[in-house]
Amino acid sequence: MSPTITTSSEANGNVSAATARAAASAAASAEAAGPQPVTMAKALNTALTDAMSADSSVLVFGEDVGLLGGVFRITDGLTATFGEQRCFDTPLAESGIVGMAVGMAINGMRPVIEMQFDAFAYPAFEQIVSHVAKMHNRTKGAVKLPLVIRIPYGGGIGGVEHHCDSSESYYAHTAGLKVYTPATVADGYRMLREAIDSDDPVIFMEPKKMYWTKDQVDLGELRRHHAEGTTAGRTSEGRAAVARPGTDATLIAYGPSVPTALAAAEAAALEGRSLEVIDVRTIVPFDDETVCESVRKTGRAVVIAEAHGFASVSSEIVARVQERCFHYLAAPIRRVTGFDVPYPAPKLEKYYLPGVDRILDAVDDLQWEN
Repeated sequence: MSPTITTSSEANGNVSAATARAAASAAASAEAAGPQPVTMAKALNTALTDAMSADSSVLVFGEDVGLLGGVFRITDGLTATFGEQRCFDTPLAESGIVGMAVGMAINGMRPVIEMQFDAFAYPAFEQIVSHVAKMHNRTKGAVKLPLVIRIPYGGGIGGVEHHCDSSESYYAHTAGLKVYTPATVADGYRMLREAIDSDDPVIFMEPKKMYWTKDQVDLGELRRHHAEGTTAGRTSEGRAAVARPGTDATLIAYGPSVPTALAAAEAAALEGRSLEVIDVRTIVPFDDETVCESVRKTGRAVVIAEAHGFASVSSEIVARVQERCFHYLAAPIRRVTGFDVPYPAPKLEKYYLPGVDRILDAVDDLQWEN
């Protein structure tokens, strides 16, 4: 069973395939002028638009993603362009949203669903762990599950608890799930397109404090690279990136912690210390090669993440690097993470989240010789 776009009256909330293609073509033409200031939100919205234009089996649904365009406006305009059959609102029932998406994916569709906030996904956790993650293995590969679960996550927006969790460890621990988290505008587009193309379920963690950050990005070029099946010869999945080269120590970060790591490296440079910054990009699968190549070069490492430190993704990164780079290390690997307490009130989050000073303190503690 595959969904189709049917021509009907606007009163029924549907648009024709020709209308959708024309809208996508107009957007592409408007973005063909080379690098432009683009927000992460715009890159994600463009990725969804392009994916829906390219494949009629791609559809988007969740709480308030239709007419409102989502809490963070990531799905803005999709219902107007593609109709209510392909971008629609659901009841406030996360378990039902994921369960329906599982059924659709089994039957040939490629659903992209939105969990409004990170902790709002917890009511759907049983569906994700017991069905989304296990369906492919349970059926000995006979049933694929091309499903993307978009989750805005992390702090930095002055939100209260249940709106600022860093829940990536739960999903990374669950075998059968891929876990992506972009830290740049270009990766927002590139990685979401790749997630939608994947025949395996992807938990797509979006750093909400970065939605309105801007980079100079050529969306037309990114679109062409995707059509060619390449990003300078490499896909994003399982590929970390060297966000800033350095020689003295390696800062390993992902998602919302990457800009903080870059700011710390910039501050360290003023003190005469050269820090390399690695952007993990896909937590699962994990790129041991790039991360360990950097640590073997520098001999020192600090892992940075907003999530709690105990039993976390940062813990796993430390273990993997220590196992593979032990004889290259000049000092124990340090971590700078959120504290092991529930997410604090908005006025206190600046003390909870990893910051430049905490990172530089950890770097200073890497047993440097005088």
